[in-house]
Formats: sequence, C-alpha cells, structure tokens
Amino acid sequence: MKVFKVYGQKVPSYDYPSVREAVFALLNTLSLRLFPGMRVLVKPNLVTFRQAHLSCTNTNVVIAVCAYLKAKGAHPIVGDSPAFGSLKQVAKSCGLAPRLQELGVPLVPFREKVKVRLPCGVKVGLAREALSVDGIINLPKFKAHNQLLLTLAVKNLFGCVVGLEKPWLHASIGDKDDLFAQMLFEVAQTLPVIANLMDAVEAMEGRGPTGGKRVRLSFFAAAEDPVAMDTALYQFLGLEPALVPLWRVAQRANHPAAFPENVKAEGIPPLPAFKLPKRLTPITFNPLRLMKGLLKRLVLRLSGSYSGGTKS
Repeated sequence: MKVFKVYGQKVPSYDYPSVREAVFALLNTLSLRLFPGMRVLVKPNLVTFRQAHLSCTNTNVVIAVCAYLKAKGAHPIVGDSPAFGSLKQVAKSCGLAPRLQELGVPLVPFREKVKVRLPCGVKVGLAREALSVDGIINLPKFKAHNQLLLTLAVKNLFGCVVGLEKPWLHASIGDKDDLFAQMLFEVAQTLPVIANLMDAVEAMEGRGPTGGKRVRLSFFAAAEDPVAMDTALYQFLGLEPALVPLWRVAQRANHPAAFPENVKAEGIPPLPAFKLPKRLTPITFNPLRLMKGLLKRLVLRLSGSYSGGTKS
C-alpha cells in the first residue's frame, strides 16, 4: 500500500523571508513535475474582505508560492470564488492584488463554468480555469468550520465551484445525509491538484470560517494529496472519522489516504488545544436565506462588484 507523506515545518511569523524559505523548502520535498511554461492555478482561501488577514490565506504565502513557480519556469495564475464581495475586493483588502501585479501574476475570477457530473450523481459547475490548467496548488487556511467542523485542504477546493452554484448546492443537497460532504470530496478528486500547502501560522478557531478567533499554531504543512493532509491534521487534533463529515465520506469511499496507517506525517509540531464548534449548524440554506443571498448577489452583479461564491 502506498504511503502518503505530509511534511510540516515550524514558521514563527508571516515575515516574508521566513515564509519564502519555508515554502521553497516544503515544495522542494514534494515530487512535483514542473516544467517550463506549465500553467498552474494557485488556489488560496480568499473567502471574504472582512477580517481578510485572519479569514484568508496569508498574502506572503501566496506570493512565495507564485515566486517558487516562476523560479521553476512555470506560469502561475491566482484564482478563487469569494463568499463576500468580489475577488478584486478581497485581494485588495488583504494586500494581495498589488503584490501580484508587481510579480506579474494574473488574478483570475472564476466566471465560466464546465458542468461535471460527479460519481455521487450531483452536477457541479467547475471553473474552466481550474480544469484547463496543467495543475493546481491548493493553499488552504487552517480554520474551524460551523457546518463541517474544519475547513482544510479538501474543503478549500470547493472554491473552484463557480458563483451561484455554491449556495444552490447548499440548498439542494445540504440536508441529504452526507451527500454535501461526498460532493466536496469528489470535487477534490476531479481537479488536477499537484500540491497542497496549509497556512497554519495563524489559524481560526471557534465559529469559523469567518467569525472565529485567532490562534497561533506557527507551522506550514505540505502534501501532494489533499485527503492525506487532512487525515494527518485530524489525527493531530485527536479526532475520529465519525466526528468529521469529510473524513467519514473519504473512508467510506475507501480512499487510501483517509486511513491513518497509510499516512506518514513529519515535522508537524504538537498542536495546542484548538477550539472546534461545539455543535455543527445545518449545511442546507433555508429558502428565505437563499433568496436573500441571491438578491444580494444580483445587486452586486449589477453594480459590477460581484464575482460569485459562498463560504469556504
């Protein structure tokens, strides 16, 4: 049986030289097949312009990954589908937009979608940009999540589902056992992910993914497989599959990286007590909440400031 490796490294702060050194070292440990001219989507968590410096993947992490790719001769682009505001607004709020411009890396909102039927039977509209690149480097932020307990590597890839598809999926399948979690797992399996790098220097505990509190964990983690990364972190938190919807469905699908005996983690420091939601809220949106969200997005679209999205 294949052993899935997850590598960790202590990172004391978001100081750019420290971040760059750690990012380059971790990505060098992975067996990435990069080649000159390779088009790579860098997919951070850019969920909102509110508390962006806590809710979103740190800007220095995104910049360091783009610098690494450019040093290897690849062509990075950065894209996501925020929950609140446009991609441009969120990237400006966390200081990412001018840094990308300086580096010559495009910031690409997800607008055009490709309909894909997943093995679970659910149809999703995935961003054409995410499907047309040669690979994706996934940059999740370590956060608690009100509906799914945690948002880690697998959950972050839900941002590749375009715009209004996301709230519709919440409303249409959110109350059907673990179907929503199964859909998230299968989206992650569909995308051409080549690496995952977790930003856990400052994490969010409690009522995440946008309203929680800051907690310092002071590390990055890297893995080729998003399920392996999540499994390693679930273990470090002392969790069981029955408590974590995404872990539950990954094991039910018999994904080998969902089983701890197949995952080897190195360099992840002991995690302090991390506060998870005491009770998960329903995944489904009630009709009134959905209609309010759709109207809000329509107003933003007409004003030219919307790029689509929901919580990630």
